[in-house]
Amino acid sequence: MKVGVLALQGDVPEHLRALGGVVPERSLVPVRRAKDLDDLDALFLPGGETTTISRLLAESGVWTALAHRLAEGFPVLGTCAGLILLARDLAPSVAGQDPPTFGVLDVRVRRNDYGSQRESFEAPVLVDGLGSRTFPGVFIRAPRILGVGADAQPIAWLGEEIVGVRSGPVWGLAFHPELAGDPRVHRAFLRATVKRR
Repeated sequence: MKVGVLALQGDVPEHLRALGGVVPERSLVPVRRAKDLDDLDALFLPGGETTTISRLLAESGVWTALAHRLAEGFPVLGTCAGLILLARDLAPSVAGQDPPTFGVLDVRVRRNDYGSQRESFEAPVLVDGLGSRTFPGVFIRAPRILGVGADAQPIAWLGEEIVGVRSGPVWGLAFHPELAGDPRVHRAFLRATVKRR
């Protein structure tokens, strides 16, 4: 299995480190150009600054190539900024200037809705498929999932609040599993990817 991590901005090293314990290092591909998507079996869209990532996606040519792959059913897991970029609908954020999105995940999301950097927090999250043991959810200027459409299903909860969804091979999380020191979410996503083949 060949796994990519979008490597234009954000917590790229953290994802590569987290994946290093899950897949062989030779199978990890930092994605910076459209051709880096060739032959990938799955992609991780990391957290970071959404507006910057979307601009770099367009400038590098990766946006168009990734949009084509997504239309073909390409497995992608987006965390935080990655969730925002995958969402079908963005509620206007307080800061304004919301980025364009790929529109492949049937959710309505608002950027930074859990608060500023100072209001970042960690809390136990229940993730579908990981058993009854909670997952350490790390929320950093996190987006909030305001609504889930018919084409998506919840897969993670912070109390009663939905903080993770999936639509077929596309997953989106409001939290950062790559910062948790726990590989279970990465493993679950890659297992689901293998099952779809």
